[in-house]
Amino acid sequence: MPHADRPALLEVQDIGVDYGERTVLQNISITLRQGDFACLIGPNGAGKSTLFKTIMGLITPTRGRVVSHARQIGYVPQQLPLDPALPLTVAEFLSLKVSRKRFWFGAPKHGEIRQRMIAKLDEIGASHLIDRRLGRLSGGEFQRILVAYALLNDPDLLLLDEPLTGVDIRGGVSFDGLLHHLHDHRGITILMVSHDLHLVEHLSDVVYCINRDLCCHGHPNTVLRPDNLARAYGHMPGMVQDSGGTAFFPIRDIR
Repeated sequence: MPHADRPALLEVQDIGVDYGERTVLQNISITLRQGDFACLIGPNGAGKSTLFKTIMGLITPTRGRVVSHARQIGYVPQQLPLDPALPLTVAEFLSLKVSRKRFWFGAPKHGEIRQRMIAKLDEIGASHLIDRRLGRLSGGEFQRILVAYALLNDPDLLLLDEPLTGVDIRGGVSFDGLLHHLHDHRGITILMVSHDLHLVEHLSDVVYCINRDLCCHGHPNTVLRPDNLARAYGHMPGMVQDSGGTAFFPIRDIR
């Protein structure tokens, strides 16, 4: 089906958000259609996380509105700080989503609830982690658990806020495959915030570039051009070439 003929799953209509006298977002309009893999890019402080919170209803926009046609929305945060000493297993953590009963210090070893958790973990290649303590997981393993948590309500729209933060290169490559699976095989519509423009170029079919307002949007080949990125980031981006093509990244974001 042509992209324009697919039903809209999420409509952000001329959103504006003010914090007191400071305008954080203005004139943001986004239409996410069923089956899209969309990426949201922009410099630090551009309002990307504020836009996510507005979409989820955690922030009421000062202007405009958000219209969601999604059946369920899953959310994977950028970070979820946890005390490494917390004696909580993956199963106990996931049980917070699937049952009203809290299984502190002893999630069920059998039954429907455990099978449901195992099924979601198995789908993302993490079923072997079900009884491991959260504090003993690597960054990549913990991100997979957060994805499993988001998938437990079978969302048709998945929001990912910089999901590769704290994940090493090997874990990032593996996570890349997971996102492919969720989009291509599960048919989940995805909106992801990312600073990794090479990943954005590789995964997405539409890119929205914001810096308080919407600077540009469209196919990655159109948006990820030096002139567009310079307008959004306020300076000329760097350019890296490899066998896979050309990737752009903002020089000032390198640490």
